Amino acid sequence: MHIEILGYTGAFLTTAAFFPQTYQTIKTRDTKAISLAMYVMFTLGILLWLAYGILIESLPLIFSNSITFVMAATILVLKLKERQSSPE
Repeated sequence: MHIEILGYTGAFLTTAAFFPQTYQTIKTRDTKAISLAMYVMFTLGILLWLAYGILIESLPLIFSNSITFVMAATILVLKLKERQSSPE
């Protein structure tokens, strides 16, 4: 049980830490300073952690990575839209 508390606490903190960046990016639509390569790798990594959590049936991994994936994918989509609309 103590191990689960550790997992949920870590999952909560790392997921909650992502909310301010997601909120700010959605609010301003400014993604110029965000690295596309980093966000592609990060979002894919989160998706793989989610798959791993599902396979080992770890609720802290499933919950936290589901939420973080949605936030990271949102920022990634905004970054891709910003790139498409930028003049070359």
